[in-house]
Amino acid sequence: MEKKFISLSYDLMLKDNEGKMYKYESAPRERPFRFITGIGYALDLFEENVANLNEGEDFEFQIPSEKAYGEYDEQNVIQLDNGIFMRDGKFDSENVKVGAIIPLSDGQQTFQAVVKEIGKEKVTVDLNHPLAGEDLTFRGTILESRPATDEEIESILHPKCKGCGGKGNCCDSENGCCDNGCCG
Repeated sequence: MEKKFISLSYDLMLKDNEGKMYKYESAPRERPFRFITGIGYALDLFEENVANLNEGEDFEFQIPSEKAYGEYDEQNVIQLDNGIFMRDGKFDSENVKVGAIIPLSDGQQTFQAVVKEIGKEKVTVDLNHPLAGEDLTFRGTILESRPATDEEIESILHPKCKGCGGKGNCCDSENGCCDNGCCG
């Protein structure tokens, strides 16, 4: 399948507890959402719904929760010992607070968790995606849709450092980034 470069503006609409639609997030014309199809950057059904639209076309479609970020799973709400969140012998209350999104690792992969509650001995975190259990409604306009260039595809598949004085790909295999942390 031909990879396409797509730029679009959109509003992501969700339903509140009473069934009324509200805007959850948006990508306005001034800061559009840009991606290349077939790389896995966007949800599969999102790509399917916009891939064959032309510049200037409006769209509105829904992606059910099970085909978006899955159903909400209570088993993904877990309690962790406060000791995990110690920094310099103290609980990291600057970064670990209710509502904060924090990175966690199981030693093999890193994932995001939302802090739900902080107790004397345990921190309750939610490992569900923030949009788990939500049906997503997208409304927007295609701003650009064209075949992706080889350079654009390469830049997505193999990001290069842009902040190292023009040295190109400055990542090294030892620590994954150049000294000033600019690898992307």
